[in-house]
Amino acid sequence: MAIRVYLDRVLREREMTAKELCAKVGITEANLSILRSGKAKGIRFHTVNRICYFLQCDVGDILKFDGELEDDNETEDQ
Repeated sequence: MAIRVYLDRVLREREMTAKELCAKVGITEANLSILRSGKAKGIRFHTVNRICYFLQCDVGDILKFDGELEDDNETEDQ
């Protein structure tokens, strides 16, 4: 995956549970779990905005580019 998700680390630093964040952001625990695992295919800017707002962080704190180009065919095989 070309984009790494560091949401768990930020949640720990803010002493907030995933369940609390879901309630504030307005997303399901299942969808947040998919994002946290790095298996999400996409995320709405609106959702990123709300996550960053409630965690008081920057987008770069939770999402980082790993320098690799993701091959679309590679993700379908896994």
